[in-house]
Amino acid sequence: MSINLLKYVSFLGLWFYALSSNAQDTQTSAKWWSLKECLVYAQQNNITLNNLRLAKQSADQNLISAKAAVLPDLNASASQNATHYGLAQGETSKAINLNGSAGLNSSVTLFNGGTLKAGILQSQLGTEIANLDIAEAGNNLYLQIIQAYTNILLDKETIRYAQDLVQTSQAQTDQMRQQYKVGAVAQKDLIQLQAQLASDQYTLTSAENAERQDKITLKQLLQLPIDNSFDIAKADTSFTLTAIPSLHEVVQEAIAKRPEVKNSILSIESSKLDLKKAKAGYLPVISLNGGIGTSYSNNTGIGTFRQLDNNFYQQIGITATIPLFSRKVNQTNVAKSNIAIKQAELDLLNTKTLLSQTVEQAYINTQNTYSQYDASSEQLNYNKEAYRIAGEELRVGSANTVEYIQQKNLYIQALQAYTQAKYSAMLSLNVFNFYKGDFLENQP
Repeated sequence: MSINLLKYVSFLGLWFYALSSNAQDTQTSAKWWSLKECLVYAQQNNITLNNLRLAKQSADQNLISAKAAVLPDLNASASQNATHYGLAQGETSKAINLNGSAGLNSSVTLFNGGTLKAGILQSQLGTEIANLDIAEAGNNLYLQIIQAYTNILLDKETIRYAQDLVQTSQAQTDQMRQQYKVGAVAQKDLIQLQAQLASDQYTLTSAENAERQDKITLKQLLQLPIDNSFDIAKADTSFTLTAIPSLHEVVQEAIAKRPEVKNSILSIESSKLDLKKAKAGYLPVISLNGGIGTSYSNNTGIGTFRQLDNNFYQQIGITATIPLFSRKVNQTNVAKSNIAIKQAELDLLNTKTLLSQTVEQAYINTQNTYSQYDASSEQLNYNKEAYRIAGEELRVGSANTVEYIQQKNLYIQALQAYTQAKYSAMLSLNVFNFYKGDFLENQP
């Protein structure tokens, strides 16, 4: 009995040890994500991007098929038949007739107006367009990640200053409570500070809730599992106003580098190839074909191998198909291809226009947030000093609680405005630089 009990206790000990080890592994596996790590992870693991990569692989197969279309084909055929006959009395032929044949056939297109070559070029464009689709979807995802990441940085700084405010309010409330106990202040003053403490605690709770929600948003963008421990790395959140790149320079770089512009250009080239294929419909198609084969039958009185030798044939020929009247199919195809080219050219113009407008809006946003950051920084400095003075006056009793709380609220408003302006300026500058096309490479 004691041995069984010992085994049972040992089993429980090992089980609890395994659980604790697993918990420790889970805690130590928590990852702190930098912005660059988020972008790289999304680039490699996002489901939408991976679906587009599969579409790229399909486009690669289309290119292989298009290149193989210029090669001759080769087909083998073989047949074996058995036929049973009812014989008349005295007939000496065989009741079952066996016969068979075998052959090889091949054909190759010699001329089709350049359709095959245009198909190869079009398939090559298709692979390039598929790559650009991946890049374009990646850029859209990156902008969402940058915004979500910046929101978390804002939340964390808001939490830090909210914690400082709560600590300060708690200390002042405790001091006021001691003064109230000895009759140095009225109960009204204590209640006002308690109300301010509750307000500061609410601000802290709201900031913590916002951080949790923004983490979920970023986690969903990264498509991480729900049980994955997630937080962003501690970053240097100091921010100084740097020179804003030239609008003209960024617009030109965006037009030269952005995948949506390149995609539109390739669409024009693909439409021109469609036109070439449509015009080829007026031209003849010339193909070369040939074959070899043989056959045999057991009802000829000649040996099988002799038949195979005697019946062996070789055939070669040229076929020309000349379109004389296509019921205006070729004419309408050419007209529709010309229309498609004009539509693709308008799409390119529209893409460049929208991109220029987007970059210009990002430039204006950066200028505006820079101005707000300057103004809020100056406002914070004045309110911070006024708040410090109000705190000293409250401590020595030369100011009442109402005046102190009013000044503290002004300081909190200025601090919130400054923090919001700081991260808005940071986000606007990052977005504006993103359109230059080298944002990911410049991340630490």
